[in-house]
Amino acid sequence: MSNFEKKFGKYAIRNISLVLILFYACGYLISWINPVMLNYLTLNPYAILFKGQVWRLVTWLIVPPESFDFFTLIMLYFYYSIGTSLERAWGTYRYNVYLLLGMVFTAVGAFAMMGFVYLFQGEVLVAVGAENYFTLISGMFSTYYVNMSIFLAFAATFPDMQVLLFFFIPIKVKFLGIIYGLILVYNFIAGYGNPYLTAANRFVIAASLLNFAVFFFTSRGRIHMSPKQMKRRQEFKREVKNSSKITRHKCAVCGRTEETNPELEFRFCSKCDGNYEYCQEHLFTHVHVKHNS
Repeated sequence: MSNFEKKFGKYAIRNISLVLILFYACGYLISWINPVMLNYLTLNPYAILFKGQVWRLVTWLIVPPESFDFFTLIMLYFYYSIGTSLERAWGTYRYNVYLLLGMVFTAVGAFAMMGFVYLFQGEVLVAVGAENYFTLISGMFSTYYVNMSIFLAFAATFPDMQVLLFFFIPIKVKFLGIIYGLILVYNFIAGYGNPYLTAANRFVIAASLLNFAVFFFTSRGRIHMSPKQMKRRQEFKREVKNSSKITRHKCAVCGRTEETNPELEFRFCSKCDGNYEYCQEHLFTHVHVKHNS
């Protein structure tokens, strides 16, 4: 990905987790003002292909996956926290690519599901009508499983980090990831009582989590990171960034600059041979530099 990052990294959206939460805020606002309007924003492949409602390819991102309550606020804050941690660990570009893949795979999954229904479950379209059927299941293609893929990636990257389950039970993230993975497998196999909804749900789960599968198998065990490793990485990046800055003043004795110590004053010494600059602490105490002629 390094070559692509060099070309397209400048287009990556910083703090994209906050952007997603703002999308949800717009969705909740719409649901309070005019709930029916959300039906025109979902990822409905039938409406996109046969009614020209192409805006649905994007607007489904603002449709909230669940109703708003106090626990929703907690979950949004939780996903913001883990998303920010992943962005810091992976870098903004790679985290953007991960989310973008999840969204693209979800959209592709919606159209793949539509093709499957037309080929193998045409009787349901005859019974209830194609438009009604795809309107019914379009809400299933939401960002819910995309958010879950963020959690799985977090669990794979920081397996030993502890969180408080139900606010008081300490548990390692990797165990929560395993439990959730088993729940997903069960939901995929068991499905709904209605076979037509079961097929759609399986497409939703498979498509939305395909980005995690790509991430996991391409990483090949190199993704684990402890909180201490993450902290050291951030400190190293800050040191590299500070050392790469061009400074106007630098003490010839202690090496301090106006960037590292903005409170200091710097002066050139007229008694030294050459352009030697010193901070206020070493201006009168340094050994004068003399070149032999």
